[in-house]
Amino acid sequence: MKLLQKYFLAIVPEGEFEERVTNLKLEIKHRFQAKYALKSPPHITVKMPFTYNEAKEEKLIERLKGFLGDYKPMTLTIKGVKTFGERVIYLDVHADQDLYDFQNDLKNFCKRELNLVDELSDRNYHPHMTVAFKDIKKAQFQNILHFVAERRLVQKIDVSNIILLKRVDRVWKLYKKL
Repeated sequence: MKLLQKYFLAIVPEGEFEERVTNLKLEIKHRFQAKYALKSPPHITVKMPFTYNEAKEEKLIERLKGFLGDYKPMTLTIKGVKTFGERVIYLDVHADQDLYDFQNDLKNFCKRELNLVDELSDRNYHPHMTVAFKDIKKAQFQNILHFVAERRLVQKIDVSNIILLKRVDRVWKLYKKL
C-alpha cells in the first residue's frame, strides 16, 4: 500500500543557538500570538517539502546519504533580520558560494534520481531561518520585526550534515541525520 508522507531537507543548528531561536519563536507566540513558525525546529531549508512513499523511506535515506557523501563541511553565518514582504520575518544567512552550489546540485539530484518536482523556491534559492510567518497579523508585523531585530542574534554554524525532516501530526519533526 502506498502511503505518501511529507519530507524536506534542511540545515539544523544544534545546541545553544537552536535553543535561542526556539525561545525567540516562543516569545513571538506569547507576545504577538504568531505561532506558526513553531511547527518546525529552527532550520535553513535546502530542499523544499516534497511527498514521498513512506514504504520507500529507507531507500530515500540511503540514496540521499550516497549523494551527501561527496560534500565537504561548510560554514554559514546567521546575522541580521530581513523580511519577504510583510508576510515572513527571518534571520539572514550569509553563505559562501559552496551553499548555493550544494543546493543546486541537491535540487538536480532530487529531480533526476528521486523524481521530485523542481519547486520555484528550489530554483530561486534564498537561504534564511524563518522566525515568524503565515499567522502574523498585519498590525503586528513591524512590532515583531523590531522585537526580533532587538535580539541581535549572530551565530557562525559549521555544517557537516543535513537533516531529513518528516511531517508528523501537522508538525515537522527531525527525522534522520544524513
